[in-house]
Amino acid sequence: MQCSLLLEQLIEALRCLPGVGPKTAQRMAFQLLLRNRERGKHLAKTLLDAMQDIKHCQKCRTFSEHPLCKLCQTTARDSTLLCIVESPADIFAIEQMGNYRGFYFVLMGHLSPLDGIGPNEIGIPQLSLFLSDENLKEIIVATNPTVEGEATAHYLSELIKPYPIKVTRIRHGVPLGGELEYIDSGTLAHAFAGRDVI
Repeated sequence: MQCSLLLEQLIEALRCLPGVGPKTAQRMAFQLLLRNRERGKHLAKTLLDAMQDIKHCQKCRTFSEHPLCKLCQTTARDSTLLCIVESPADIFAIEQMGNYRGFYFVLMGHLSPLDGIGPNEIGIPQLSLFLSDENLKEIIVATNPTVEGEATAHYLSELIKPYPIKVTRIRHGVPLGGELEYIDSGTLAHAFAGRDVI
């Protein structure tokens, strides 16, 4: 079916979102045009503003429209703790947990030599500034339990070794309420390797 060139461009533009295929993009486009034009205009303006104004926090590298994000500006957090994560989405997940009160450093990815992502691309020079902070007592490495995430965690632990800073790694294993028969073998192996005395 031939349709408006602009409509085709809208559908194609919506496909840049993760998990949005051609049919979903088409439904979104028609929904905005049929019933939500004002919301569509608001979405377009907010998207444009965000793309122009959101940069990276100069300290932790998360997304922020100010030189320092709200978390880095606060004095109510524990300056002896630093949690290293792969993406700003990880900060949201940890903050929803509600019991971590330290600061963050966002790698914006993980080491992946095959993709050309080395230490400079994940902010290691900026992280080095944190390592010289005498207040810092513990670094929590919270990279994802993937091959690249594990390699990044190992690299970070080696990088931090010369400093008088405790390095810990988040645990991976069986989720609370999970049943062993439904857990994949890799996750189960992690759970066995990280078991505790009870």
